[in-house]
Amino acid sequence: MTDRKPTAAELDLLRTLWRLGPSTVKDVHQAMQEEKSTATYANVLRLMQVMHGKGLLLRDESQRSHIYAAAQEQDALQTHLLNDFIQKAFAGSGKGLVLAALNAHVTDSEREEIRRLLDEPHDDEESRNA
Repeated sequence: MTDRKPTAAELDLLRTLWRLGPSTVKDVHQAMQEEKSTATYANVLRLMQVMHGKGLLLRDESQRSHIYAAAQEQDALQTHLLNDFIQKAFAGSGKGLVLAALNAHVTDSEREEIRRLLDEPHDDEESRNA
């Protein structure tokens, strides 16, 4: 796993690649254009080359048009970034993160959905009680 953190622009590009799967620069550029991005083909190409250099992207050079893929699955990278954020911003307290989010960034309907999720039994809990 790379210790390099993606920038906001790199995360946008990664979200596109996670959605598309392994793709050419042209495919990524077209998909980003559909999402109203103003990035030019040259900018997308350069960003993908930089991301490859940072270890964020893998590149298959066996064909004329290189195929790029995310070096990490979406869940793995998001978990890594979240853990880093919790350590830095909340002194390692997941509870602190959740309380801050609940106090400032959750609507009433989202709060009800969270309450329902918390009330549901989890597989881990069921297996311990079995």
